[in-house]
Amino acid sequence: MSKAEITAALSGSVWTPDLGDGTFQNPIVHADYSDPDVIRVGADFYMTASSFSHVPGLPILHSKDLVNWTIISYAFDRLDLPGYDLPQHGKGVWAPSLRHHDGKFWIYFGAPDEGIYMTTAVDPRGPWTPLHRVKEVKGWIDTCPLWDDDGQAYLVHAFAHSRSGIKHKLQVCKMSQDGKTLLDDGVIVFDGTVSHPTLEGPKIYKRNGYYYLFAPAGGVPTGWQLILRSRSIYGPYEEKIVLHQGDSIINGPHQGGWVELESGESWFIHFQDKEAYGRIAHLQPVHWVDDWPLMGIDTNGDGIGEPVLRANKPNVGGSWPIAVPATTDYFESETLGLQWQWQANPQDSWYSLREKPGYLRLQASALPEGANTLYDAPQLLMQKFPAEVFTVTTKVELHSVHPADQAGLVVFGYTYGSLTLQQTDEGLKVVMLRGEAGNDSINEQVEASAQLKITSGPLYLRVAVSGNAQCQFSYSIDGKEFQSIGASFQAREGRWVGAKVGLYALGSTEASTASTGFADFEWITFEK
Repeated sequence: MSKAEITAALSGSVWTPDLGDGTFQNPIVHADYSDPDVIRVGADFYMTASSFSHVPGLPILHSKDLVNWTIISYAFDRLDLPGYDLPQHGKGVWAPSLRHHDGKFWIYFGAPDEGIYMTTAVDPRGPWTPLHRVKEVKGWIDTCPLWDDDGQAYLVHAFAHSRSGIKHKLQVCKMSQDGKTLLDDGVIVFDGTVSHPTLEGPKIYKRNGYYYLFAPAGGVPTGWQLILRSRSIYGPYEEKIVLHQGDSIINGPHQGGWVELESGESWFIHFQDKEAYGRIAHLQPVHWVDDWPLMGIDTNGDGIGEPVLRANKPNVGGSWPIAVPATTDYFESETLGLQWQWQANPQDSWYSLREKPGYLRLQASALPEGANTLYDAPQLLMQKFPAEVFTVTTKVELHSVHPADQAGLVVFGYTYGSLTLQQTDEGLKVVMLRGEAGNDSINEQVEASAQLKITSGPLYLRVAVSGNAQCQFSYSIDGKEFQSIGASFQAREGRWVGAKVGLYALGSTEASTASTGFADFEWITFEK
């Protein structure tokens, strides 16, 4: 890649892990891909991650070198389980595992309230089979399959104490060869109560005659990577901590997946909890010593690896173009870009990319019955924070038929804010809302507003995110001069997820009939 090509690629992204000189910087994806799992199939790498109640769900990312990743599909468009037509914060898809077996791709996950599910595909771009429930059970989570050399299939999982009353333990179950049924009630193979509390997220592998359980312990922000190994899948298991924060600045480091390259190298992808920025993905070199995988670099001589911030790229036998997950969208397709997710199962009536080609049209749909704030709005269309510092700008025109019709830009989490465009008798008005979601209540109120001297759009809305997730809204009539509105606020994570940013339109819940108002978004850009 020439210097000009590198410069062009870097300038188009708010975070680029590939440094263009044969090295990379962590994180490899500065976005909320929680609980990542990764596999290699031939010369291709695939990764999935938790999607919780956001849809489409179970993202599938692709890379040729473990550094440059793009989103290529999702395993489902709707989470067809009871209740998921409304936001179910923190529920849904927890800690999936991705495997390739018998010519197919397999994904397993535990939904903490509904059970263990699986889906398969011949092509990771889809179609994926409808979700199949392997077992109806509460609190069996973080599932991972293994098809052994003799054909016997197994499933390892952890427990969610809030649903099962069990914690710190890993269990192995026999499974039917087709992966659709568990054949027994399982055997507890390791208890981390004393030395490895909050043991979770197991991934199971077999190498050189050993069964390995890769599992984090110690809690998400402060934990470590534990490796368990045994000659028998049921144990007893030897244990070794192979990666921790040590004297590095990377907290955690938490659960992930191991992959071996055609070149013989080994690498491990894990996440780091970065609060409002979510659980971002890191890549660590792995060296096998005496059949133990040692991760990262042991910088302080304590025999345990620490995460690296920069390293040589994996040896995949060549170099590949710089690539990052999509963010900016000019709405030139008739389908939504893969960077977008809804807060709940979407309705076709919420949006259109065909009614006005080259625009995203969001209908001014009313909040569902019982919802009074943006926190419980299913029709928020959002994407993950993609970097530590970035600016989002969108161009929007509101076509209002009811005084309560509104549309705008939202930053979402436990603390959230929106910059909303509304039509009044005096013309257009911009309103900044602030919200706080607590355990038992949601407080949402107007922070600031400005009456404009124009009666129609378009208008430009912007949020600038600076260090420590500090957010400042502004607006412009001409797209050149922007006026700040309201005080800056610090974005916060949501329930098990990072903050998100996106677009929405709302109609009145008091109108006698559904509003026919709408907003046309011409584009949304993410810039450094």
